[in-house]
Amino acid sequence: MIKFNKVAVIGIGLIGGSIAQSLKKKNLAKKIVGISLHKSTILIAKRKRIFDECSQDLDIVKGADLVILATPVDTIIKLAPRIAALIPANCLVTDVGSTKNVIVSKLSKIFPNFIGSHPLAGSEKRGIINSDSSLFLGSLCIITPLRNTPKQSLARIIRLWRKVGTRTLILSAQEHDRILSYVSHLPHITAFALMMSIPKEYLKFSAGSLRDTTRIAASPSNIWLSIFLSNKQEVLKRIRLFSRNLDALKQAILDNNTGRIKKMLESARQKREALK
Repeated sequence: MIKFNKVAVIGIGLIGGSIAQSLKKKNLAKKIVGISLHKSTILIAKRKRIFDECSQDLDIVKGADLVILATPVDTIIKLAPRIAALIPANCLVTDVGSTKNVIVSKLSKIFPNFIGSHPLAGSEKRGIINSDSSLFLGSLCIITPLRNTPKQSLARIIRLWRKVGTRTLILSAQEHDRILSYVSHLPHITAFALMMSIPKEYLKFSAGSLRDTTRIAASPSNIWLSIFLSNKQEVLKRIRLFSRNLDALKQAILDNNTGRIKKMLESARQKREALK
């Protein structure tokens, strides 16, 4: 059985709040504390009784044997040295950032027991008000250890994520960022760009197709700004790939090449049908 004495969740939005609720529901920690910069977030957390204690002060992490970093990527990197000064070297540290290479390379030098994590669960909805203990059930969590990651620490992180309901997969940080640039970062880029392309006064004429295609464009801008810049090279490669495919479709339409257009649409349809 895995159980922590004190868990500190830094960043108590949708993901951080959901982790805390799941840990409490599964009885995986004797005490769970939450840290947020925003008083309004703390008030909601207290009202929902998600944490045993909440604060805007990082000192609350003292005595933790597990720290979960659930802020935007750039904030994780910025806060890491301050947190390291407050916790013992044997404290287990993980994050839930959507990019891993930058985080793992920097935080593994700061925390002896750091292991990167990325639960592939979430919503375009934001904030602790939308947190849910069942958010991770049936989802996949990618874990990105290094060669010198302590085996016992890795085993504990794997058990932790499985206990809250995820399947786990180990990848390198580099492979994680490459794969996610295809299946997550590019879809967000295209959804944002699509919404930028539509005149506001025409939105009242939209039907289900626009809503379905652009749902994720409602995601928090500060989170995605951090993701795009922290995985810049991979994101730029995927944008170039998308542009080539868009140009190919444009050229086929320009040429009235019905065979080419049909072949491209059918290929896309078959891929979409295979998507689980």
